[in-house]
Amino acid sequence: MSSWPPADEPVFTADFASPEQWVAGRSWAYPDGGPVNPGDDKLDHLVADPTYSRAGTFRATRRGDGLWDTGLLTTEGSAEGFEVRAGDVLEARVRLPEETGAWPAIWTWRDGGQEVDVFEYHPDNPDLLELSNRVRGGYHYHRAPGIRPGGWVRLRVKLGARSVVWWVDDVEVFSDGRGVGRSWHAYLIVNLSVCAGRYHPVPDPATDEMSYEVRDLRVFRSAS
Repeated sequence: MSSWPPADEPVFTADFASPEQWVAGRSWAYPDGGPVNPGDDKLDHLVADPTYSRAGTFRATRRGDGLWDTGLLTTEGSAEGFEVRAGDVLEARVRLPEETGAWPAIWTWRDGGQEVDVFEYHPDNPDLLELSNRVRGGYHYHRAPGIRPGGWVRLRVKLGARSVVWWVDDVEVFSDGRGVGRSWHAYLIVNLSVCAGRYHPVPDPATDEMSYEVRDLRVFRSAS
């Protein structure tokens, strides 16, 4: 990218407290819109309680039935209905969770797919971010000393038609050479899931709560 930012003003600045921007506690990325998704190895039980997401801290708390109440926000179904589209650049700062079993992510979704993972993280792999283009099959595991439980990282992704490009802490770390296609568009999802143990460990028995934070989430769209 020759310059940053690609436009003078973002086309979208996240206000997680806004019900016009974000819907809380349901997503069609989950069967029937939620609240559970065991087929994806998740212990999630989505809740609309604003204390789980609306302040930008995405929380999960243990329930008595073996599931976890979890925070999720999506632009799908909101009054504004914002969608990212091919060529957009998304940036955000995140504080990674510390607890085993935590599964934070910022991602996209529409009509049963169109998924690009800005990031996923699992504290059992403490120095690793998962970066994925599930639209056309590109992915990368990025390791760095600055990635750690409880640490802050700056993320940026260009959702290019021909290549999706990721930056971590202002350093380009992966260009997939696949892209999303010129007509691609999708809604945003920000959430904290909890692992069910198939691919990553479940939470420690003594853990009853976990969280991560998202700040300064913005989307830029070039005028060209």
